[in-house]
Amino acid sequence: MNKLFSILSLSTVILFGSCAQDKNDYVVTIKTNYGDMTALLYDETPKHKENFIKLAKEHYFDSMLFHRVIQGFMIQGGDPNSKKAKPGESLGTGGPGYTIPAEFNPKFFHEKGAFSAARMGDQVNPGKESSGSQFYIVQGTVMPAADAEDLKIDQMKLNQGFQQLMQNPANKPLIDSLNQLYMSGDVEAYKKKIYSLVPRIEKETGTKVTKEVSPEKIKAYTTVGGAGHLDGEYTVFGRVIKGLEVIDKIAAQPRDGGDRPLEDVRMMVTVEEMSRKKISKLYGYVYP
Repeated sequence: MNKLFSILSLSTVILFGSCAQDKNDYVVTIKTNYGDMTALLYDETPKHKENFIKLAKEHYFDSMLFHRVIQGFMIQGGDPNSKKAKPGESLGTGGPGYTIPAEFNPKFFHEKGAFSAARMGDQVNPGKESSGSQFYIVQGTVMPAADAEDLKIDQMKLNQGFQQLMQNPANKPLIDSLNQLYMSGDVEAYKKKIYSLVPRIEKETGTKVTKEVSPEKIKAYTTVGGAGHLDGEYTVFGRVIKGLEVIDKIAAQPRDGGDRPLEDVRMMVTVEEMSRKKISKLYGYVYP
């Protein structure tokens, strides 16, 4: 009886595993005059995925511009006002008239090719809700391996804890030595000294400065690159799986003082439904 149950259980696992691979998904293609980018959107960010696919099917994005590009950082589009914008016109405030609740997931971060939602600033948007249509694709930069430890430090909390430490009169000798080091102009030595104070800051102030960082994230930021300072601040809801070089081409375009390309970079966005098995075969993407 137990043996039969084990066989049936194994068969069920195999069956469900096969079904998962046979599920369909949507492939997003962004066509530009610099080439095409192919992206997949994550099931774990369902509100963002559903919204983007809906808008793309309605041809909402067609003829819009990548209206803000910064080399070494990202390319941004999705403002409906950009469709008929005149040269030099300021862009970045348009949208469909609604926002999407943040869907932060620690599995997804701002590596090169990350597909993320733009949003208004914290002062007017404390919930960090996403724009209904504006998105950006990360180009980023490669982090030197020697700086990988930076990813394990919450810079905002480090600053808060450090300020508390400095307010303690008993720490005046430390303050004096840090001031001398800072005035010497040795930035690396000063930074190293601050980081060496992390255990002391955590103990004396009760502020948790360090955070867990996955090996996958460290590897990505020190090889393909990214923009790690955006993690936990903006929702990452997909990534480019083909056409990373197109991001580089668009990001390199000459731009005006508002980071708008001097020559319009328009997009056409389509979505195609296909089996995950076919997607993996065509693009080499491995579903988790």
